[in-house]
Amino acid sequence: MPHPEFLRKLVHEYETALAEETMAAAAGRHTRSQDLAYTLCVSTGTRDVRSALETARRMLATAAPAAERRVPTVREVVPAPRETAVPAAVLTGRTPATA
Repeated sequence: MPHPEFLRKLVHEYETALAEETMAAAAGRHTRSQDLAYTLCVSTGTRDVRSALETARRMLATAAPAAERRVPTVREVVPAPRETAVPAAVLTGRTPATA
């Protein structure tokens, strides 16, 4: 499931773009709402924007309230690099035979 804040913003942007483009329909400019409709469909796993909006609203209704939501930090999501021990011979440039 996409992050609720991302989904909430996406639905809002789509509805705003659709309202603006409805007024400019005579000019044939629909690319923003079409792009957002595509992203909504991909994000919700649906094939048409009506189903995507219904699914998004259902997902948002079941998401934790805003006060309980917490976006994880990068450090929580991306594991820290593993530390590897480097033998002293490698650091000094000496092999056990020459040490």
